[in-house]
Amino acid sequence: MMPQPPLNRTAAMIPARYAHVAFAFLLSGMMSFIVSGVAIARARGMAHLADEWIGGWLPSWAVAFPCVLVIAPIARRIVTRLTIPA
Repeated sequence: MMPQPPLNRTAAMIPARYAHVAFAFLLSGMMSFIVSGVAIARARGMAHLADEWIGGWLPSWAVAFPCVLVIAPIARRIVTRLTIPA
């Protein structure tokens, strides 16, 4: 078997100007996954968690992603006003 050439890692990278979108996408996905799991476990019990988690998570991610895009800059400005430079 012939050795494979190394992968071009930069081909799969996202340009820096889209970092805020990638951040919002990942943050909203992870947070909505956790929150929907906790909510379903509390409301329906652990027995229904596996059956209903993905069905509850996907719609919540669809709402969370644009919300994070809008709210993150506002939260950043508030934090800037509440903190002092190091």
